[in-house]
Amino acid sequence: QVQLVESGGGSVQAGGSLRLSCAAYGYMGSSYCMGWFRQAPGKEREGVAAIDSDTYTMYADSVKGRFTISQDNAKNTLYLQMNSLKPEDTAMYYCAVSYLSGGYCPVGVEYNYWGQGTQVTVSS
Repeated sequence: QVQLVESGGGSVQAGGSLRLSCAAYGYMGSSYCMGWFRQAPGKEREGVAAIDSDTYTMYADSVKGRFTISQDNAKNTLYLQMNSLKPEDTAMYYCAVSYLSGGYCPVGVEYNYWGQGTQVTVSS
């Protein structure tokens, strides 16, 4: 069993930055895909960024060049550095881990465990 706890959300003005953290508790193993997702009110959840066991990263087009996903394996923590924030980035942000893809992050992979989310609000 893995528990994920997000933190770091808050309210910022457009152009500002935030760094989200996702602390993982429990045995993680070595082959997994971790991702960040977001869901705005009235919208479907969307993938924001993911990182696989080879530290290959991928991003949604809407955040490329602005967001950076990284992980600290020693601390069992996943991060999302968000720069040049826009009002359209406002959403609840969730982290998740998948053990169903052999450590890779194929599009559409199912995630086993999810955090409770952290709110990000960007004002214009």
